[in-house]
Amino acid sequence: MSGGLSRFLGDTPLRVGVRLLVFSFIVGLVMSALDIRPWQIWLWARQLVERIYNMGFAFFADALEYLIAGAMIVVPLFIIMRLLRLGGRARRMD
Repeated sequence: MSGGLSRFLGDTPLRVGVRLLVFSFIVGLVMSALDIRPWQIWLWARQLVERIYNMGFAFFADALEYLIAGAMIVVPLFIIMRLLRLGGRARRMD
């Protein structure tokens, strides 16, 4: 059992645990010196995800506005062109 666990962790569980404790202490010390708190990192990450999420839907809302604005010009022109083309064919047959 510990052979598979050691293979997964890359070393014995005790050594990996001690290494993680030392690195955690060093990172905590640096974060304290920079006045960074874990909850600030959590809030920053959550706000980042929210901004990306909102930006994505804002893109679709803007794209829908552009689509509607363009359709207000293109669709009537298309209908007018089709009607003119249809009227031209009727005159040629007469």
